[in-house]
Amino acid sequence: MSTQYKVDNTVIELVLGDIILQETDAVVNTANSQLTPGGGVSGAIHRGAGPQLRDECRDIGGCSTGEAKITRGYNLHAGYIIHTVGPVYAGRVSNTENLKNSYQNSLYLASKKNLKSISFPSISTGVFGYPVKEASYIALKSIIDWVKQHPGIELVRMVLYSEEDYNIYKSALDNLMSD
Repeated sequence: MSTQYKVDNTVIELVLGDIILQETDAVVNTANSQLTPGGGVSGAIHRGAGPQLRDECRDIGGCSTGEAKITRGYNLHAGYIIHTVGPVYAGRVSNTENLKNSYQNSLYLASKKNLKSISFPSISTGVFGYPVKEASYIALKSIIDWVKQHPGIELVRMVLYSEEDYNIYKSALDNLMSD
């Protein structure tokens, strides 16, 4: 499954798949504030990248909600891993802003490194409890707004783990692109 739209010079793509198998310049890790291996996406990325990632993350120190840090990709296909801490959902206005910042700060780091492609998971929709429908609009709108202002990244891929999430993101992207 794949859906693509072009926004200026950037392809925004939705795929059903596994984030650690992506062959983009960077993949995004949904990290905890200590950047230590956890469950879900973070655990999979740490296992896939190997023990050197844990060591580099320890040397970086922590990461605040909405911020992003970058490391090497080690054993992943991607050359870099961008770690971002999404908000734990509580229905607050700050949740929306922090989720937007997670996406846009990740894109900023990719752009700063002159990377041309990046793969995102659905940030904060797992154990952090963000409702997927609401998160999909925030994620995609944040990405679209950012790439319109900052040319350079050629591919932004959203990697969705379930068909249900893929369909929710597809509906959101179709709606945003028809506005």
